[in-house]
Amino acid sequence: MADLYKTILFLNYGLLLAVILLGAAKYRILNHKERQYFHCIAFLFFIELLNLVLPYVFNLNDTSFLYPFYIAGEFFLLTSLFIRKLDWPKSLLTLVGALAVGFMISKYGFDYPANADIAKVVSNIIIICLSGFTLISEIKIGSAQNRFLFVDASIFFYYSVSVFIFIVQHQIANLSESDYYMLFSANNILSSILYCSLLYTFIKLKK
Repeated sequence: MADLYKTILFLNYGLLLAVILLGAAKYRILNHKERQYFHCIAFLFFIELLNLVLPYVFNLNDTSFLYPFYIAGEFFLLTSLFIRKLDWPKSLLTLVGALAVGFMISKYGFDYPANADIAKVVSNIIIICLSGFTLISEIKIGSAQNRFLFVDASIFFYYSVSVFIFIVQHQIANLSESDYYMLFSANNILSSILYCSLLYTFIKLKK
């Protein structure tokens, strides 16, 4: 099971790199709202790169301090994406930005909440709701007018199942090593589906 986990993990790294390179090549033909997809994936690539570089280059084995930054950045970028696509008031962007910054100040300054996973679950649930609203709106309008419908559906699916996996993981007290690898492998497979949806969309993009 560990070998399967590592195989899927490195496949994800390859897919993520391919998405970044292709997204950068297609960046100029993206409209203002669509560019937020590239910003989101670039942020994720930056986090993954730090998680690789810090241990192997700087011998910093504990990278858990990046986790609150990752939660806040992911929350801000994705909620901002869907708020823009839904044409909701721009004041909401200020609100989500304040929430993201407030969380980092609270966590890094006062270590609250002690378990950052709580914030991760709440963040994911909000992302699920916003992506669901966006999908409903896009389906009503028609897929021909939205080039990233497949990606939005993948985001909704990924975060919905990820929250379920996350809850299951924390509800079962005595998970074996094999069970942990199985859950993480399932989550990585979901990531692969999301990256593939982005690759497919970028490849099909035309001016």
